[in-house]
Amino acid sequence: MLSKLFEGLYLKVFVNIVVFRSKSVVYIELCNKNRVIKSVEDTFDTTTINAKMYNFIHTYVNESPYFYISILDTSLAQGAVATCKSREIVDFFDVSSSKHLCYADRWTYYTSSIDLHTLQKVYGRIGLDFVFSPFVLLARFFKDKIDTHMSMYLLIEESFISLSVFDHSELLFSEHLDLNHAKDKDDLSMDDDSMQDFDLESSVNLDDINIEDDADIGELDDFGDIEDLDSFDDMDDFSDIKEEDEEDYIKDDNEYSGNDSEGFNEDYQRFSLIKSSVNRFYKDDKFQSKFIESVFIADGVGVSSDLKRYLEDEMFLNVFVRRIDLPSEVCALAKAELE
Repeated sequence: MLSKLFEGLYLKVFVNIVVFRSKSVVYIELCNKNRVIKSVEDTFDTTTINAKMYNFIHTYVNESPYFYISILDTSLAQGAVATCKSREIVDFFDVSSSKHLCYADRWTYYTSSIDLHTLQKVYGRIGLDFVFSPFVLLARFFKDKIDTHMSMYLLIEESFISLSVFDHSELLFSEHLDLNHAKDKDDLSMDDDSMQDFDLESSVNLDDINIEDDADIGELDDFGDIEDLDSFDDMDDFSDIKEEDEEDYIKDDNEYSGNDSEGFNEDYQRFSLIKSSVNRFYKDDKFQSKFIESVFIADGVGVSSDLKRYLEDEMFLNVFVRRIDLPSEVCALAKAELE
């Protein structure tokens, strides 16, 4: 009771981080009860955290002892499966090396324990309260459609696609697709001869982040909980819709100023990944495959109309697109966790 009284005297500060291919976007809301007093957003040229980003966050979390720092999960080894039964999920992913939670008593989402620990190290100075799965974000964003439709749902990020198939709230299939990996495969297949002199020693593996051998991964067991909120520097513990109607995607010729050929290439790569994933859904006996007639896309990057055309012309799908503000949606998830 006393803690609630003190909580009412301070603003709540929600810090939300979304990592893109070569930058990080930080969106912050300062809230008084259910009212947003102030919101700010900035972009930083880092995929981890630099001094400028740290100082930006520190400025706002200093305004209140009640602050919550969230990030959208970037792990390659994440996904969702259509069951919450422990004896069944082992058929889909390695539970010994993953953290997993049940969503709405219907399906399970998971991510790599090692990747969670890496996030803990990278953002150790600020701490993280929530690491949100893109599959949870997608499920909340399209809840109005998932509850009433049999469709495919896509969350489009710069480097990833989170794909799910739902039949009236029942998850049938999901896959986390890596656009960068698809690019690497395409580059390698273009000219095998040119790879003969390629020096693997000269390449940099961005995943090679030093983690101490004696690191206790078990500390992440409660990554869905909120724990220490007292100290900005000491917060190391992990815890773990749109009402507007969707519309057919209509692109203004001047809407995207990026390189047209690059955008075309990326959208075709996205289409290829989606098509291959749907084929796995249809052919793999592990999944209860049903014919997909429509797809709802949460577009977080501003894809071109080419992707819609590929899906319509090549896969005969009815395509609907909603733009999504990823940092804002991460903030909405954090608020929902506190309700």
